[in-house]
Amino acid sequence: MTSYDFYQNTYRGGSIPPEEWPGYAARAAAQLARYKRLCRVDTSRPRSGDMAVCAMAEAFYSFDLLANGEGGPIQSASIGSVSVSYSGPAGQSLDLSPRGREKELYRCASQYLDIYRGCG
Repeated sequence: MTSYDFYQNTYRGGSIPPEEWPGYAARAAAQLARYKRLCRVDTSRPRSGDMAVCAMAEAFYSFDLLANGEGGPIQSASIGSVSVSYSGPAGQSLDLSPRGREKELYRCASQYLDIYRGCG
């Protein structure tokens, strides 16, 4: 399994607390195994599988935070006397549906892996 040390020092992640890492890493590794069963996945680049696990673990963590009413996109920021507000197009929100989650997990994994759907 991908270690928390790898997540923190190589991937440079920090949003998942160390005590929660094993569960999120296991969920992400299971998702990667699912992709490998359903698709042709190229993991020939060094540590690309571990990088994909880290990205998907962070996505799972974010899904859980949002589902519990915690976290979410940054709405505004201030540094000293300078402030900025962010807003998306009207009616746009993060898609937490099963399909939306699947798309985000696939996007996270495909940043580090070449995933070929269909026959292969």
